Amino acid sequence: EFPKRGMVKITDKGLKALNTELKLKDIENSENFLNFYDTEKDKNVKSKENVINSTPQDLIDEGFTLIENEVKTELLEKLKVIDPYYFEKVILILLKRMGYGDFIETSKSGDGGIDGIINEDKLGLDKIYIQVKRYGENKVREKEIRNFIGAMSGDTSKGIFVTTSSFHDGAVKKAHDALHTIILIDGNKLVDLLHEFNVGVQIKSVYEVKELDLDFFDGE
Repeated sequence: EFPKRGMVKITDKGLKALNTELKLKDIENSENFLNFYDTEKDKNVKSKENVINSTPQDLIDEGFTLIENEVKTELLEKLKVIDPYYFEKVILILLKRMGYGDFIETSKSGDGGIDGIINEDKLGLDKIYIQVKRYGENKVREKEIRNFIGAMSGDTSKGIFVTTSSFHDGAVKKAHDALHTIILIDGNKLVDLLHEFNVGVQIKSVYEVKELDLDFFDGE
């Protein structure tokens, strides 16, 4: 049993088993073991069938997706443990790669909650305020969105709030209902963007998949 996160509790059936002299045969014949065995057996059969029925291109695509997901998972875990100030810098670098203008780091100046200001374009015609939260499991709450909006004051009507975790429903609603335009980026969306714009990742291998050019032989 799992009464709460990070805790495992032995069941009454488990306690009873501890007080008896268990043999391997008893475990192999237990209902739970047989159900588990059948489930895993079905998974293996289906997996083999999928491989047999897949084209080489399908297998390449599946492998590419698997590698991409693993890299994104590793990237998110890394972001959760790096220095908070460097994390803010990573976000500003990402926005720069996405085509925004020059940026200013503000978090170390004690400005009351704004971690960075970035120009919406290279001419600096409009500014966007940035707030980042490097969280593990804690979700961003409504209060933090409210404070962010308050810190924006009348200087700008646009803001981006980034976190490595996620947002409470109340926080999402607060951002949606605000007169300001507030973009929320959670951990999953963040690593998607970092991966797409090659921030914190690098290209390891490039493969060319070629096919027969039938048009080339039309004039044969």
